[in-house]
Amino acid sequence: MGLLVLLNQHKGSEDVALLADDLDLEIDEILPSLDYAEVLGLVKVADGRATFTDLGRRIVGSTIRERKAILREQLRRTTLFKTLLRALESSPERCLTDEQLGRIVSFTAAPADDAVQNIVNWGRYAELFRYDSAERRLVAVGRPNSEKAGTPSERPPPPGSAVTSSGSTTRTKGSSPGPDRTDARAAPTVAATA
Repeated sequence: MGLLVLLNQHKGSEDVALLADDLDLEIDEILPSLDYAEVLGLVKVADGRATFTDLGRRIVGSTIRERKAILREQLRRTTLFKTLLRALESSPERCLTDEQLGRIVSFTAAPADDAVQNIVNWGRYAELFRYDSAERRLVAVGRPNSEKAGTPSERPPPPGSAVTSSGSTTRTKGSSPGPDRTDARAAPTVAATA
């Protein structure tokens, strides 16, 4: 998002080397962010110049809620997130452990540790899933695409909650009520690779 804001300050089109210079970065340090912005359909890079797409212009002028919605739809179109969301939906508990996530990421060309952290950051920001740090797993949010057992799916319990053997949710000692607010109000700052 910082890159997009900077590109907007340059009237939507600028030489990549000048963008890197404005950010006090080497050109190879800005390329992953540009690549990912291009994969998401927010910019086009040609002849060393980055230029907004219509969607890129739209996202810069949007509210945080609108940005999340746009990114959610764009992330769902990438092969990696399609695969990840399909795996989450098909999991009986609608969750994936860090190990399962690592196996999915291992099929990409990205270094696994960086990719996993970026996937978690971007997916949480776009509200595609949440991350349970105590259990070290991704948890699907919302309703599944198909109701297999005929009962509606519920949103995962908030952090600090425990699910009893009867299936009810109780707060654990020292937990705070309400949804997990650890997701940043601004977009993740590290570019993910797809």
